[in-house]
Amino acid sequence: MTNSYAAAGVDTAAGDLAVELMKAAVSRTHGPNVFGGFGGFAGMFDVSPLKAYTRPLLATSTDGVGTKVAIAQALDKHDTIGQDLVGMVVDDIVVVGAKPLFMTDYIACGKVVPSRIADIVAGIARACADTGTALIGGETAEHPGLLGPDDYDVAGAATGVVEADALLGPERVADGDVVLALESSGLHSNGFSLVRHILAGASVSYTSVSAELGGIVGEALLEPTRLYTLPLLRLLGSAGPQGFDGAPGPADRGAAAAAAIHSISHVTGGGIAANLARVLPLGSWVEVDRSTWSPLPVFRVLGDLAGSTLESAEGTWNLGIGMILVVDPGAAAAITAALECDGIHTWQVGVVSTAARDFTGFEQGAKGVDGGAVRLVGAYAD
Repeated sequence: MTNSYAAAGVDTAAGDLAVELMKAAVSRTHGPNVFGGFGGFAGMFDVSPLKAYTRPLLATSTDGVGTKVAIAQALDKHDTIGQDLVGMVVDDIVVVGAKPLFMTDYIACGKVVPSRIADIVAGIARACADTGTALIGGETAEHPGLLGPDDYDVAGAATGVVEADALLGPERVADGDVVLALESSGLHSNGFSLVRHILAGASVSYTSVSAELGGIVGEALLEPTRLYTLPLLRLLGSAGPQGFDGAPGPADRGAAAAAAIHSISHVTGGGIAANLARVLPLGSWVEVDRSTWSPLPVFRVLGDLAGSTLESAEGTWNLGIGMILVVDPGAAAAITAALECDGIHTWQVGVVSTAARDFTGFEQGAKGVDGGAVRLVGAYAD
């Protein structure tokens, strides 16, 4: 009996090769605040610029991509999953008004295939660069016997900073505030267990061709999560916070736009109503008007395959809205125009009210938050 790691199914040489293949992509996310370079036991980040803040608050988030990875594995296409991970993690940080500073990732797999791991990490690194976030560390773990040779899962965590008096949240929201929707790129990274269940029930494979989706079903489903970080940071005046570099793009929009944004919701698991309710104050409510947008084809195709209505999936999918802003009504038009200039279709879906009413049929708070009340009304546009 051979007593070695290799005999147990762990290939350390493959792991070393994967690290070499990803090294250049990761290093491109490093600005002057990354300390110690690549390959240390711990990633390090120089936060001495925090001394210039009056009251710096650190914001942190962690998440994964979920069962969307099963589609990447089925198609042997791994270069988009990394952007999904960054979108799910980093865009949770900007919701509170924070600038993401650095991120780490974790990949668990049944067998290290260096080119596959490098593709995943290259996608993470590209998205980190696109959001001004340094990728300062990570881990690839081989789990033979627990995961199949082609199986893997990805997760990540990020940290950001926001000045305390710039923190966004329900306490800033007022009666009459306008609710703006920012278009998603598709399913993003939520609800894929339902997607896979629908496809299996309809006997549709990931390699099937769909005229409605414009190509191969699996490739349409792998459309990466839209990254909202830099456009929102520019609006918030945080594209280059004090002393921290690495956030490319044009200058921020100024203090007026920053003050006009009161709260932000990232539409992830739970859908539109539940996530918006989390960033509204207790006692307030919003009716989101479905007639203001037409859900993307991917949602309609899946609904048709399931033989169900889009309304029945509202607690699972984003249905075309990836982020929601609650803003001062006087600035709504300017904020919309700025986001449209950044390539993000934005439109008004509702108005915040604090008038007394019956909340039957509303989502009230979510994820343990005693927030506002939200329901979707009307019919979707064709």
